[in-house]
Amino acid sequence: MLNSPRVCVQVQSIYVESQSIPEEERFVFAYTITIRNLGRFSVQLLRRYWLITNSNGRQTEVQGEGVIGEQPLILPGNEFHYTSGAILETPLGTMEGHYEMVAQDGETFRVPVPVFRLAIPTLIN
Repeated sequence: MLNSPRVCVQVQSIYVESQSIPEEERFVFAYTITIRNLGRFSVQLLRRYWLITNSNGRQTEVQGEGVIGEQPLILPGNEFHYTSGAILETPLGTMEGHYEMVAQDGETFRVPVPVFRLAIPTLIN
């Protein structure tokens, strides 16, 4: 495909203190993703892949169909937001991954999600 789809991903993460139990090594984080279609054609999110790493180096892979039970179709110039979460055994970790998407012409492509931090506020410098 000569004009590959232009898709931008932004992430914001927060620590969910009310659901966390640090003494039991349970640290809950929420993250909000914004996927923007900057191209001229519709794109649809088909699958997701995440690599979650805690500060002990333990890695967990998560993959599946769509996000939050949806496979959103994102029209040109539009965006899709969703919020999800992760539970770690440590107060600090990272997530990274990609979305598998399909363009209007039927060609599939990947949109990388660069590494982002999951950290309780007292650890952020």
